[in-house]
Amino acid sequence: MARTVLIVDDDPTQRRLLQAVLEKQGYVAECAESGEQALDRVGRGGVDAMLLDLVMPGMDGMEVLDTLREKGSDLPVIVLTAHGGIETVVTAMRGGALDFFIKPASPERIAVSIRNAFKVQSLEGEVRRLKKTQEGTLGFGDMIAGAPAMRQVVRLGERAAASNIPILVTGESGVGKELVARAIQAASDRAGKPFVAVNCGAIPENLVESTLFGHEKGSFTGAIGKHMGKFQEADGGTLFLDEIGELPLDMQVKLLRALQEGEVDPVGGKRPVKVNVRIISATNRDLAEQVREGAFREDLFYRLNVFPIEVPPLRARKEDIPALIHHFVQRFNAQENRSIQDATGETMAMLSAFDWPGNVRQLENAVFRAVVLCEGDHLTPEDFPHISGRSTDYSAEAAPPPHAYPDPATAAPEVASNDQAGVHIIDGGGHLRSLEAIERDLIQFAIETYAGRMSEVARRLGLGRSTLYRKVREYDLDVEEARTA
Repeated sequence: MARTVLIVDDDPTQRRLLQAVLEKQGYVAECAESGEQALDRVGRGGVDAMLLDLVMPGMDGMEVLDTLREKGSDLPVIVLTAHGGIETVVTAMRGGALDFFIKPASPERIAVSIRNAFKVQSLEGEVRRLKKTQEGTLGFGDMIAGAPAMRQVVRLGERAAASNIPILVTGESGVGKELVARAIQAASDRAGKPFVAVNCGAIPENLVESTLFGHEKGSFTGAIGKHMGKFQEADGGTLFLDEIGELPLDMQVKLLRALQEGEVDPVGGKRPVKVNVRIISATNRDLAEQVREGAFREDLFYRLNVFPIEVPPLRARKEDIPALIHHFVQRFNAQENRSIQDATGETMAMLSAFDWPGNVRQLENAVFRAVVLCEGDHLTPEDFPHISGRSTDYSAEAAPPPHAYPDPATAAPEVASNDQAGVHIIDGGGHLRSLEAIERDLIQFAIETYAGRMSEVARRLGLGRSTLYRKVREYDLDVEEARTA
């Protein structure tokens, strides 16, 4: 899914030139001839960056910048003008522009500027996400929840956040139960207060009581100091009990008392300690079935299951997969210092059709691996070998050794054969064709010969895959037709 860049310029010639440059680089280019049109288009959404002319009749570029910032937009804006000066640059940058260049700019300059703008946007987005997570304000507005099944989760979560009712979040492993719990906390009056997450299945059985309720110094061997416990750490905020179904039966009794009385008994303590904690539990198990089997206390189940919220598996919300992929690409771009734009249409269709038994966590890790593997601007099926069944031949990246080049005398018949097959070296007038034209035909011939298998094409031509994909874009070659032929 290519990114959309909005070109805002009153000069139709400049718009056409910039549009041609952007489309050749793989972007979707849209045009607006005035500031008013630009703001209207941005308001409809779907614009990833803007190239903005500063000097226009009516609303000029600086007014557009000011309006965007007043609305709180974080859209990357690159300003351009035919008249450059220090004062103009300073004013534009203070107005929120990320970059600046003077018309006419080279295609390479435009490409670098847009790529850097997207990289800055990724870094800023990751900083905002981490800051919100740290402050406990990562809310429902930050969730990708466009699918109907997820919109129901958001509606229930917002209702539950308005009270202190105990919540039980259920769903398969990897669906994002903790994210829902954090969003509930952020939407409640406890936003910004402590959010303490405890994985009940990861605590050794002999340390569960001490971990949850705390202990006094000397209360048992190894207790060399006082420990508050998770309930006291979360005082005033939210305690998230993940995998609550893993809690031992004897600890379930003490947890039930803590929930009913609003106080905990630290190990070795002389008196109970009052706590004000909002409890959100989560499990990927069927607690009702565990109650029937005697593995979970019935009274505790009813105490926790006051307001159940079921988070759907990823296969039930496939409408969200493209947005999730885009989000993860931006995150890992920032973490790994990469400049991946997005996934190709073929890749997006393949990932959307996959069932994802590990849910969002599996998708996240698959995209992480793909971002590290990717050698071009877009994720391809070869970057997801476990899903596509197609892998990259990295041996094609290395230049062949000197002895691998054929002898010119023995190579001549093969060249002649290729020429007869459709790669013509001589034009109709008997003269040599340009090197660029021959290269274009040779790449197209190789794509057709190997049915669009780009790893094989790269290996046969002695090119790196990233170089091959760049030349395919430059020459506007059709790979899909070769694959379906």
